Amino acid sequence: MLEPVTIATADSVSRRAAVEVRNITKRFGNSLAANQINLSIEEGEFFSFLGPSGCGKTTLLRMIAGFETPTEGEVLIAGKDMRGVPPHKRPVNMVFQNYALFPHLTIGENVAFGLRSHKKYSHTEIEQKVKAALDLVRLGTFIDRLPSQLSGGQQQRAALARAVVNDPSVLLLDEPLSALDPQIREEMQVELARLQQRLKMTFIMVTHDQNEALALSSRIAVFCQGNLEQLGTPEQIFERPSTKFVAKFIGQTNLLPGKISECSANGFEVELFPGATLSLAAQPEQSLSPGSEVTVWVKPHGLELVESNESPANNHLNVTIVSRMYQGTTTEYLAKLQDGIELRISCLNSASLPSKLYDVGDNLLVFIPPNACSLIV
Repeated sequence: MLEPVTIATADSVSRRAAVEVRNITKRFGNSLAANQINLSIEEGEFFSFLGPSGCGKTTLLRMIAGFETPTEGEVLIAGKDMRGVPPHKRPVNMVFQNYALFPHLTIGENVAFGLRSHKKYSHTEIEQKVKAALDLVRLGTFIDRLPSQLSGGQQQRAALARAVVNDPSVLLLDEPLSALDPQIREEMQVELARLQQRLKMTFIMVTHDQNEALALSSRIAVFCQGNLEQLGTPEQIFERPSTKFVAKFIGQTNLLPGKISECSANGFEVELFPGATLSLAAQPEQSLSPGSEVTVWVKPHGLELVESNESPANNHLNVTIVSRMYQGTTTEYLAKLQDGIELRISCLNSASLPSKLYDVGDNLLVFIPPNACSLIV
C-alpha cells in the first residue's frame, strides 16, 4: 500500500543517480533526434526536458522508457544498463499526453490493471493499493466511475494514480498537462508538485511550456534540434542563459548585438552602434577582449522608461514607443532604438503607485541597469 513519505532534508537525500544517459544519439534515417546527450538525474528530482516541438525531448524520454532504442549510447536506471530490457521490465511508469485510460473500465479497474497483470498481488492487496493510490490523488470517491464521467483534470489524476500504484523508481510524464484548459492546467501543476513532494519519487517531465518547467522543476535540460543547449536550475536557466536559443526561448528576452569596446576589473563597455554604449557589471565566467563580438541580453522587466528631457546618463538610450499593451499587473511596450532595433519593456502596474502610461510615438529614454543584463558570446 502506498504510504505518506516523510520529506527528507537536503542533508539526508541520497545523491545517487536515478537515471543516467550516456552519449545517447538517436537517428531516424537522415534525421538526428538526439545528438550525444549526457545527463545524470538524481533520485527524488523533479527534472524537466524543455524545448520546442521536434527538438528531441520526447524521443529521449521514450528511450528511457524503452519504447525507442538508442542508435548509440546507453541508458542506466538505478545504475543498471537498460540495453535489451523491454519497457514492462524497467522500473519506470509513463503518463501519456492523452492519459491512455481504458474507456470501458472504471477508474478503479484502470488503476488496478497493471497490478493484476503482474499476478503477484492478492485481490485484497490490489484493492488496498488501488484505494491508497486514488486517495493520494483525491479521487477515492470516483473509483466506480468511467473515464467519460470525469473532467480532464480528474482523468489526468487517474492516470497519475495508475502510474504510481506500482511504486516505480521513476515516473515519466510526456506533456502531461498539454490537453488541459489553462485554469485546470494551473491546478494540476499544484497537484503534480504536491504528489512529487509526497512520494519523493523521481519525476522526469517533457514539456514545451517554459513557465511550467520553471515552476515545477528542480533542474531543467533545454533542447534544440537534438542538442542539449543548457542544463541547470530554473534560476540559472532564466537568469543566466548560456546560448542565444535559451535566452530567446525562456521568456521574452531582448537580444542586442554589439562589440566589446573596453574591459576592466569592474566590467565591460559594449558598443551597440555609434553613440550607443552600455556598461555591464563584471562577469567572472566571461573572458573577453576589446573587439570581441557579443550579444547583450536583458529581460523586459529589467528595463525602465524615463522622460527624454532628463539629462542622459550612462546606459540610457533614446527610444520611440511603437506599441503599448495593458496586461493588468504590467504594461508592455515595444520601443525602437535609433538604429531600428526593437526592445520589449515591461512596466509594473501598482494600485498604490500607478505607472505613467506613454503613448505610441513618444520619444523617451530607456535605462538598462548594468546588473540587469549579461553577455552571450
